[in-house]
Amino acid sequence: MDTKLTLKLDKGVIERAKKYAFKNKMSLSRIIEAYLNSITRQKSRDIEITPFVNSLSGIIELPENFNHKQDYKDYLNEKYK
Repeated sequence: MDTKLTLKLDKGVIERAKKYAFKNKMSLSRIIEAYLNSITRQKSRDIEITPFVNSLSGIIELPENFNHKQDYKDYLNEKYK
């Protein structure tokens, strides 16, 4: 259910926001709603893994003692010799 809300904002901010909304073919109300929704939503500790990313799982097999930080450091040292 949509409810009306009155806001007091700087005139320049409103004008820039209206231009942004027009360029992105969205209403200013929808942009503000999306922003408020994103900052007030409880963050899930579980990261949703998309089917594509899930399909990539297991493609590369690394040794148990693989140190990705050391490997990256070695790569950078070699690159910038």
